[in-house]
Amino acid sequence: MSRPALRAAAPVEHARILGIGGVRGENVVVNDEIVGPIDSSDEWIRQRTGIVSRRRAGANVTVGDLAEGAAQEALARAGLGGADLDAVIVATVTWFEQTPSLATHIADRLGATPASAFDISAACAGYTYGVAQADALVRAGTARHVLVVGVEKMSDFIDPTDRSISFLLGDGAGAAVVGPSDFPGIGRTVWGSDGSSAAMIGQTHSWLDFRNADAAEVTWPTLRQEGPSVYKWAVFQMTKVAEEAIDAAGLTPHDIDVFLPHQANMRIIDHMVKNLGLRDDAVIGRDIAETGNTSAASIPLAAERLMREGQARSGDIALQIGFGAGLAYAAQVVVLP
Repeated sequence: MSRPALRAAAPVEHARILGIGGVRGENVVVNDEIVGPIDSSDEWIRQRTGIVSRRRAGANVTVGDLAEGAAQEALARAGLGGADLDAVIVATVTWFEQTPSLATHIADRLGATPASAFDISAACAGYTYGVAQADALVRAGTARHVLVVGVEKMSDFIDPTDRSISFLLGDGAGAAVVGPSDFPGIGRTVWGSDGSSAAMIGQTHSWLDFRNADAAEVTWPTLRQEGPSVYKWAVFQMTKVAEEAIDAAGLTPHDIDVFLPHQANMRIIDHMVKNLGLRDDAVIGRDIAETGNTSAASIPLAAERLMREGQARSGDIALQIGFGAGLAYAAQVVVLP
């Protein structure tokens, strides 16, 4: 007896980013406002990180509010509405609810129901992870239009006295709509992780501490990092990953028009630019100077700023790479919408 054959989804040869949007926290927080608790100075922060100010959202603004704003902007620029979406992917580590996912809420707010919806927990690599999955979904014929949102309200997880990371962090959301294309718009993603070094970036302690100890003795978990170790890993190991992504796209560093690295630290960005050997006229995303490190939101926010200010143009070839807690990382070359 012959077995019936399954009907496979009709694949699409290529996918690309159709629109990008971004929203930043409404409050501008300059260095002088936060240096007291860490016994530092505006000059020290600028020299060590390149940050002049960071954007933080008010207490009444939620992660969902930021995500929805960025998503609406990306949809408008793609010429689409929520009802056109087949899938919603949200990358975040600052959504307070274990379940349901933030993505289901965003899909509902956008009028995207019954689009599939799920969250990604890959920290600063979350957006590039999301783009990789959106690309695969579209090309497999599983979805036609996929929304990818990277969103964080990092200010909810800051210890103002922590000198390792607190002064770096900002709040914001960046979003991209991925859909079918008649040309290759997203190169092969080079990604991975190294859980053996996970302790380099993470929470100060587990939420389980609230269950296993006297609640009065447990403080709210905040973020911390081993700065020097993270710096070395990012500068040397992530440059190699970026080079692999360029090669996987069939290009050379001189073909890259725009570099969109995770906005972790300006010195890391500068070293990566030098090590990659990009063209002198390549446009570099440096949104960190005024927005801070927004984790999963940082790459799309950097892209949104460059395109809004006219520094990057539609059709430019951009290399984007996210890296952070996990240690998780992902890089791909994309054509800007």
